[in-house]
Amino acid sequence: MYDVKSKKATEFISHEEILSTLDYAEKNKGNRELIEDLIERARDCKGLSHREAALLLECDQPDLIEKMYKVAKEIKEKFYGNRIVMFAPLYLSNYCINGCVYCPYHAKNKHIARKKLTQEEIRAEVIALQDMGHKRLALETGEDPKNNPIEYVLESIKTIYSIKHKNGAIRRVNVNIAATTVENYRKLKEAGIGTYILFQETYHKENYEALHPTGPKSDYAYHTEAMDRAMEAGIDDVGCGVLFGLNTYRYDLVGLLMHAEHLEAAMGVGPHTISVPRICPADDISTDDFENAIDDETFQKIVAVIRIAVPYTGMIISTRESKACREKVLDLGISQISGGSRTSVGGYVEEEPEEENSAQFDVSDRRSLDQVVNWLLELGYIPSFCTACYREGRTGDRFMSLVKSGQIANCCQPNALMTLKEYLEDYASLDTRAKGEKVIQEELAKIPRDKTREIATKNLKEIEAGKRDFRF
Repeated sequence: MYDVKSKKATEFISHEEILSTLDYAEKNKGNRELIEDLIERARDCKGLSHREAALLLECDQPDLIEKMYKVAKEIKEKFYGNRIVMFAPLYLSNYCINGCVYCPYHAKNKHIARKKLTQEEIRAEVIALQDMGHKRLALETGEDPKNNPIEYVLESIKTIYSIKHKNGAIRRVNVNIAATTVENYRKLKEAGIGTYILFQETYHKENYEALHPTGPKSDYAYHTEAMDRAMEAGIDDVGCGVLFGLNTYRYDLVGLLMHAEHLEAAMGVGPHTISVPRICPADDISTDDFENAIDDETFQKIVAVIRIAVPYTGMIISTRESKACREKVLDLGISQISGGSRTSVGGYVEEEPEEENSAQFDVSDRRSLDQVVNWLLELGYIPSFCTACYREGRTGDRFMSLVKSGQIANCCQPNALMTLKEYLEDYASLDTRAKGEKVIQEELAKIPRDKTREIATKNLKEIEAGKRDFRF
């Protein structure tokens, strides 16, 4: 039984509905007229259903795929312009009691060095991140009630927000921790988190249970229904994602979009972000063990289809992906990327020796934050360190209504330029600063409202004089 508003995981992510959708896509993939109609309708920026998106994903006609990519780029530019939000992950602990077969944190792995940061060590990590220029973090930790209880996470969030080093400050802490209770989600909300992020890994229940043979995460329903509990607890912004390569990508893309539709129908607002990680090598893990791993071409199509299907949702890509791969998908829908990332516990203060590896996965893009910012500027993007919406209460349905109306750009463009200016003043290399100043002047002229442009210009001068944290 498929019921988009149901609170039961197997009903809002219906296996039968996904199979029926995939069958529909396979039977109609040669229908050029239907596919062209969907691509054209996508230009309205109202999104597509999971069934319609599955058909676009199945399309194998090169000219139509190119049209699809063009529309995805148009949609991305309409809602997000040329802004790319920057963030970094911060790994607190890799102690974990789960048995996830694709993750080196799994409880049976005796090779990995187990670590947990003290509050003083967290302070050192955060200062290192602030000294790079980061303003937005994603907290990561394994699931272990003894070593990583909710109290530890809450204390860590408080520590992170308290640290002000030179001109540095972490202004938004997103949290990626295991599925938990409504009560604990309320505590995270009270702690001032930004987005609560939880990857489903795969929506195929049978495969999910095989991939998670032991530990709390083995409960498919509890995990899949976590976003409902988080939103019931008052967390406005949630972030979804699957780990592409664990299961067939077609099945998981449909499940992911059904989850987005469910949150919209049942909770009043869809996911704030969607992440698109792919399975990659790590300690004790080889991608050779996963026959569903996807190539770059398929990955690009997935990104474009998600952007078309859920035009208002932010899309995140991490340093799992190479520079070349990240460059290709920026145009197709990605709005947030990490830079200068370390996936080991304590890795920002000191690079780990290989024999003490505590990383969750191998990083493909190993460039520094400044190198990533420089690269984005060269490509014509505005690297943004903005966290204004979260701090101004523009979250959940309030954020989405502004995005859908197009009004959000009146805040985002000047905020992106002002936070870029902060980065250039405080952290950038000379070359990055020169490129950034040029982009700021060019983009400032494009702000449509005279009053907004005047205020932004004034604030930019104030930043140059030493003041910080202006926002619209």
